[in-house]
Amino acid sequence: MHRCPNRPQPSAGGTPTRRHARRRLSASALSALALAAAPLLSACGGTAHPGAAAVVGNTRITEAQLQHRVGELHDAVRELSSDAQTSERIISGSGSLARPTLQGMVRDRVVARAAADKGVTVSRAEVQSARAQLTQQAGGEQGLKVEWLTRYGVPPSRLDDALRENIAEQKLYAALGADPSSPDGKATVDKTLAATAKKLKVDVNPRYGTWDAAKATRADARPAWLRDVSRAPSGEAAGADAGAPEGTGAETGQG
Repeated sequence: MHRCPNRPQPSAGGTPTRRHARRRLSASALSALALAAAPLLSACGGTAHPGAAAVVGNTRITEAQLQHRVGELHDAVRELSSDAQTSERIISGSGSLARPTLQGMVRDRVVARAAADKGVTVSRAEVQSARAQLTQQAGGEQGLKVEWLTRYGVPPSRLDDALRENIAEQKLYAALGADPSSPDGKATVDKTLAATAKKLKVDVNPRYGTWDAAKATRADARPAWLRDVSRAPSGEAAGADAGAPEGTGAETGQG
């Protein structure tokens, strides 16, 4: 899979950079989250792995695990929203969040395996350092939580996991001698992730789409879904896409 759109990549020192975030979810930002959750395809039948949303190598991502992740997003919307009525309306119509969420969960495993194959490791200290820097830039922990939920679909409970993946991916670029700011560099990493996904024999339950190993992503996935989450009328969802390198950093799950 190519990198999740517009999630910030770590800097050369292993720490992502972000702009200041609002402290509460606005109604328009919540609405954007709902639009991002719109159905991507009609559900279709059966899977070779009953009870599994996806299988990555020897690991099953169960339907229960996927629904738990979606529940974390719902809980985060309730926690961070300043408009309870709007948050409940959006949650009631967000069933298809399962698809982009599963995309992120699968992608996390593909990136982790590709990084491990190149000898990449990420320490707890690196994650903590990245989070501390981002928290300061966001004006506090609340701002950080709102930023990553509304712009990248990452609930507070998964922030450390998302940071770990971002740092691992940046190190993967370095291990491959690839420049994350260049098309050739991105293509190099895309090729590596596609090969890793193929080796892992990623298998997605048809109701959530199909997996395209050549692109290392779900074939029906909407590549810009995380970017769309960040879009809101002027004055909302501070920063829009400014300051986020194009094509950076899932699952979201997205994972």
